[in-house]
Amino acid sequence: MRKPVLIILGLIFLAVFPLQAQEELAVQEVIASLFDGMKNKEAETLRKAFHPEATMQTVISNDAGAELGSNTVSDFVDRVVGTAEGTVLDERILDYQIKVDGQMASAWTPYEFYVNNKFSHCGVNSFQLIKTVEGWKITYIIDTRRKEGC
Repeated sequence: MRKPVLIILGLIFLAVFPLQAQEELAVQEVIASLFDGMKNKEAETLRKAFHPEATMQTVISNDAGAELGSNTVSDFVDRVVGTAEGTVLDERILDYQIKVDGQMASAWTPYEFYVNNKFSHCGVNSFQLIKTVEGWKITYIIDTRRKEGC
C-alpha cells in the first residue's frame, strides 16, 4: 500500500516540477527582454515587458538614510530611447533568483550597469510580476545603485 502512494506522489512531483521550471524561465525571459530592449533602444520591447499600471522605484542612499525615487514606465522608455546616438546602455544581470506562486512571481537580480562598455554602477533589482492573458508582465521594480562593493 505504501509503495503505490510513493509512486503517485513521485509522479505528481515530476509533473509539477517541470511546470514550475517553465514558469521561472518565462519570468526570466521577460526580464531579459527588458534589458535587451534597453540595450537596443526598442520602445515597443520595453513597453511590452510591463503591465500598464507598473511602478518603477529606486533606493537613493545618502548619509541620512535611504530615500525613494519614483519613475513612470513612459518616462523610463522615453529616456532610454532618447539617449544620444551611439550610446549603449547595458545592464548585465549576474543571477536570477525567481519565485513563482500561481500567477505571481518575484525575481531578485544582482546586476552591473555599463554605458558604452564602461562600468557605471552595480546593485540589485527586485521585480514583481503577474501572469496576464498576454503572459508575464512586470508590475513593480525597485533597485539599488552603488559604485563600490560590486
